[in-house]
Amino acid sequence: MNPRSHWMSVTRPDRTIDAFLVAAAQAGERDKLEMLVRRWNRRLTAHAARLLGERELAADAVQDAWAEIMRGLPHLRDPQAFPAWAMRIVSRSCARLIRKNQKRRHLAQSFADQPVWAAETPEDTSIALADRERIRKALKALPPDQRAAVALFHFEQMSVAEVAVALDTPVGTIKTRLMHARRKLKAQLTGETHVP
Repeated sequence: MNPRSHWMSVTRPDRTIDAFLVAAAQAGERDKLEMLVRRWNRRLTAHAARLLGERELAADAVQDAWAEIMRGLPHLRDPQAFPAWAMRIVSRSCARLIRKNQKRRHLAQSFADQPVWAAETPEDTSIALADRERIRKALKALPPDQRAAVALFHFEQMSVAEVAVALDTPVGTIKTRLMHARRKLKAQLTGETHVP
């Protein structure tokens, strides 16, 4: 038997089942749609992980892709085309996520590159120049994403929710960045050598 024909005979039933599930889902059978999602979610996530190199990001991309797949499924003319069509949607979702992360990193870097003391206030003048320099060095030692969160939260006096919007990052992530940044800053400013 030709290896290609053997492969095709193994995958044909799967494609037939998928086409059936797609057609049934298009007809409004919710249980068939759920079966289709269960059959394809792992494969779509594996595809996204290959493109993104990170499982957590892949799960986000696939979640976004499923929303688009659900919207487009009623308009898919050939149920047999579902595998390639769904993979293409996941690929586009991954590309959007990559662009979004690049923009976020660029924004975080631009905030991180801003001078720490953007505007002098009367309280600032009471801080000794030596202390200012120590704080500036400690802030500069932070990773860019933490430095940006600290700058927006403390120097721009934004709320955590506003920082999350500004950096296009979940609120929980901003809280974590601020927590880690505070620990590192405290360790550097007090001379502690061990930072958890």
